[in-house]
Amino acid sequence: MTEPEYDTQAEPELARGSRFAGRVALVTGAASGIGRATACRLATEGASVFAHDRDSAGLVALADQIESAGGTVATRTGDLTTRDECIATVAACVDRFDRLDVLANVAGIARADHFTTIDEATYRQLTAVNVDAPFFLCQAAIPHLLEAPGGNIVNLASNSGLMGGAYTAVYCMTKGAVVQMTRALAMEYLKTGLRVNAIAPGATDTALPASFHVPPEVDFDLMARYMVPRPMTQPEEIAALIALVASDEGRSIHGAILSIDNGVTAG
Repeated sequence: MTEPEYDTQAEPELARGSRFAGRVALVTGAASGIGRATACRLATEGASVFAHDRDSAGLVALADQIESAGGTVATRTGDLTTRDECIATVAACVDRFDRLDVLANVAGIARADHFTTIDEATYRQLTAVNVDAPFFLCQAAIPHLLEAPGGNIVNLASNSGLMGGAYTAVYCMTKGAVVQMTRALAMEYLKTGLRVNAIAPGATDTALPASFHVPPEVDFDLMARYMVPRPMTQPEEIAALIALVASDEGRSIHGAILSIDNGVTAG
């Protein structure tokens, strides 16, 4: 049997439309990778985007890209590991655009370590970025999202939140927390118009895997158990799924954890 061929250089085109015309989307981690692709996708489809990241230069480049294409964007640089910054970010978004319709919690970090060597600083950093920030952003955003017809939250989970992974115990824990927070919020707001979902990507072609910390003397046979022969997903593909879930076309998608991982969690 011949192996399937893939064009790893091809990138999906961003379809122009108006699914988000008149709506406001807050996107975290927007300076690069999935966050940047999501901000561009939503702006392309008519959203006014409030983009947050700690990388100010990346936000400038993002704003230039969106504005040069005729889109609307505002940016904020900050550290979402603090509750105050999460609350202030939502407040700044609403102050700038007078409303909030979509919260896309994309910002995240990952690394691998031998479990017994993980220091407290590493543990706290991973939990602060991957769990605390989405939690406090949701907490601050929900009152505004409840006022918006079709208001919704899309959290970025991971295949690591659905399965165990050698040397990534803390990352798996944090993404598992995102999965369960998504489900819990979906149940709590079941009788409202608010929708809450999560996207669970596998390996994605961004700076994160390129700079992924791997400790010495790991058993790569163990890590290979959650790798697949297909090429990595492009960030634009994940942005397209986020846009679908956040749009009116996804009105029946609620409490879902949608995998986009090339089959890594299929078996």
